Amino acid sequence: MKHKKLSLIALVALSNSALAEDFYQKTKAYRVEPEPDTPSYVRNLSKTQFEQFRDVEWLDVGVDFRSRYEYRENDYRPWTDTRSGKPVSTFREEPDNLWLLRSRAYVGVKDILDPLRFAVEFQDSRSYNGLYEKSVSDVNEFELIQGYAELYFNNALGNNRPLQLRAGRQHLELLDRRLMGNNQFRNTTNNFEGFRVRLGKKQNNWDLDTFALQPIERLKYDFDRPDEDTWIYGGVLSVKQWSDFITIQPYFLGKKVNGDPYNKIALDRKNDADIYAPGLRVYGVFSDSGFDFDADINKQFGRFGTTRTVNKKLQQSLLQHDAIAYSLELGYTFDHEWKPRASLYYGYGSGDKDPNRNITSGSNERFDTFYGFNQPWSRNDYFSWDNVHAPKARIEFTPYKDVRLDTGYNAYWLASETDAWNRANLRDLNGKSGFFLGHEFDIRVRHQLNPYVDWSASYSRFNPGDFTETVSSNTTGAQGTTGAQGFYFEVGLNAFGDGKLTYK
Repeated sequence: MKHKKLSLIALVALSNSALAEDFYQKTKAYRVEPEPDTPSYVRNLSKTQFEQFRDVEWLDVGVDFRSRYEYRENDYRPWTDTRSGKPVSTFREEPDNLWLLRSRAYVGVKDILDPLRFAVEFQDSRSYNGLYEKSVSDVNEFELIQGYAELYFNNALGNNRPLQLRAGRQHLELLDRRLMGNNQFRNTTNNFEGFRVRLGKKQNNWDLDTFALQPIERLKYDFDRPDEDTWIYGGVLSVKQWSDFITIQPYFLGKKVNGDPYNKIALDRKNDADIYAPGLRVYGVFSDSGFDFDADINKQFGRFGTTRTVNKKLQQSLLQHDAIAYSLELGYTFDHEWKPRASLYYGYGSGDKDPNRNITSGSNERFDTFYGFNQPWSRNDYFSWDNVHAPKARIEFTPYKDVRLDTGYNAYWLASETDAWNRANLRDLNGKSGFFLGHEFDIRVRHQLNPYVDWSASYSRFNPGDFTETVSSNTTGAQGTTGAQGFYFEVGLNAFGDGKLTYK
């Protein structure tokens, strides 16, 4: 009997030891590691340079400032014509010289009032000297981007396995950021309002993250508001103990839109939608061999609202939604002091096959990108995970301490020749302009000058393919057949010196 008790005690101790162990493994794939729940520019006050606060372990603080200069020539991104209020793709002869400023401040309280915790984060985003109309991608003045309270039960599900119940305004980054991301490169931030329930934490051998949220509509100069017509919901299960190297993430995302396309007053009239998006992401880092991989597949189905004018009346129909996307990156890190990593990538997102379908039948095959981060696709932010074939080759290395370099070559084809290159607002409904969109070269350097200052510089050039040359010349004139290029220089300042680059 005594031996059985000892065996039971040993088993419990082993179990508790496993729960205390950190099972989390970061991906090495290019720019898809999610931002931590507490932003990376934030530090615990007890660990800052202020020695008088060494005992204040219950307070997290952060102040961050970023300034970026952008030079864009022959930019393919659509802009809004203030005379018509509609997006257009007309080029301007003179290049755009844009200054973007972003300031953030964060305060979070934990431990001292447990299980009650809360956090508040403000952000101020401004732009200057741009040629085009200011957009909510660049401007969102003095805004509350996080303001939530939560109940945090540290050992509710076992030793070191917490239960987290959160309500309020918050950001959300999941999986490889291609469907749910804060969008750190952009001057403004994706955020949401609603509820989040998390079982466990990322360091555990498994955790489940669930949510039901309304996206926040950004307003340039007024206080942002939730989109009350739209809900996103779902969950991500992360299983890490199955292998020392592989993380498995089955997940489900959903989107419900209660639109009102017949509302003549609303400026942004939405169609109804009910989209279900189950998926599976698997990634791993085989440290002994130098190989790593990151794969994600998502299948979407449901109903998709579309409207057309029939007999001078607006008519909405719900079509079947049937789309798919997948992504795979393979990398190898060489045994060299510069830590060079070479990688190959391929991404596919389906496009709509029949733009001329009958409004009462047919289906929509364009993949819904939800609220994804587009920088893994293009330095110029030209592409997202829809209607695209996108192979890529890239190399990254660290030639000196705190200096990182990466460069890559990308090529892009339409998945459906009758669907749009959406982020450039270019489309050939007849499908006679070909598939090839073009190819892009980019190079970037990042340097951590000291724990409080980092800077980066990058250059990218996009050369148009057959589709882009044909549709651009027909839509915007001959200038659309020339290549686009962008230069970006950025400086980040952190008040508390967290030692982490702000340029993701």
